[in-house]
Amino acid sequence: MLRFGRYDYAAFLAFFVYASATVVLPLALVDIAAELGFPLEEGGMSAGGALHLIRTTAIVGAMLTCGFIAGRAGKRRTMGVSLLLLAIGLTSAALAPAYMILLPALLLAGAGEGVVEGLATPFVHDLHPEEPGRYINFTHAFWSVGIVTTVLVGGVMMATGVSWRLVVLAVAATTLLAAMFLLMPARPGREYPEHPEILHWRTVAGQARAIMRMPRFWLFFAAMFLAGGGEFCLTYWSASYLQLNLGTSVLAGGVGLACFAGGMVIGRSGWAMIIAQHHLRRLVVFSALAGTAVTLLLPLVANPLWFLLLLFAAGICTAPFWPSIQSHSTGRLPAADKTMLLIMLSCAGIPGCGFLTWVMGYIANHYGLRVAFNIVPACYILIAAIMAVDRYKVDGWTDG
Repeated sequence: MLRFGRYDYAAFLAFFVYASATVVLPLALVDIAAELGFPLEEGGMSAGGALHLIRTTAIVGAMLTCGFIAGRAGKRRTMGVSLLLLAIGLTSAALAPAYMILLPALLLAGAGEGVVEGLATPFVHDLHPEEPGRYINFTHAFWSVGIVTTVLVGGVMMATGVSWRLVVLAVAATTLLAAMFLLMPARPGREYPEHPEILHWRTVAGQARAIMRMPRFWLFFAAMFLAGGGEFCLTYWSASYLQLNLGTSVLAGGVGLACFAGGMVIGRSGWAMIIAQHHLRRLVVFSALAGTAVTLLLPLVANPLWFLLLLFAAGICTAPFWPSIQSHSTGRLPAADKTMLLIMLSCAGIPGCGFLTWVMGYIANHYGLRVAFNIVPACYILIAAIMAVDRYKVDGWTDG
């Protein structure tokens, strides 16, 4: 039985608003592109993909430094302040009058997101060190809950004539609430279990260097890069595909994202209830193989209903990748500092999101979104191969 306390609920809300901030721009991308002068159907897909690439740059930069900041200020306070920064960035994006103003706003928002991305998983791991895999999978489900809520509510709002700017402002306000929840003083005796000592930056840097000397770490690094890319290619481009290739409305695009995210909610929360820590690798391999088969069918269907059903199935298959690869790695590299290891693996997943999303847009500009969607099954089959290799102890490799 899973047991939760105040800081579990704080982590749920942090994942919820992080997801909302991430998905609100892809949901509104067609409207944003038309209003700010880079219409997607007229060659603007590279510019649309570049928005996420810019945001990703800021996220990675923040992730590379968040371990040092948390070592001195603590995870709880660092996450709370980063959510404040995210709220400011979203507010600036909602008020941006032009594409070139939107870019620095997303850099600011990305800096806040990067800290949350880097620290949220180790935040939960430290709350439940005895069975981290189950709790991390369950908490990551709130990422998908945030996506479902945002795309359905936001999709309905925009379909009824509400400006995308007001939708983004609503997400910013929710993010501010999440920041306040994390920064509230703790009740005596129920404080978050922070590291007992302030960590010098040289200690944190040494932890990172030690991890980078472990060959098996780079195996998980590659798996996380592909997992992030495959997941976010579907998240970022599905709504646009439904509108541009299948002739649906912005509301239908939101429903498509909700189907994908709904599958991820079911997958993550369901596996959290039943999966044992030592079965995480097997879960990732079989989910990747099933996901390959499902996503190969996506560009082949012309009926929007079938596309939505396949997105839901793809969400179930995609669900375990990010949390399970991270949690599994902590057991395979026992000598690695857990917080630094999880941060560094997120530093692989987020660039995968940004780079492969941009590549998909670039391919779409030249060959169409239908062809570009084949990036996703390519990512998934490679994940299955990498995690299968991890089953074996390669000569010269250590487990930490």
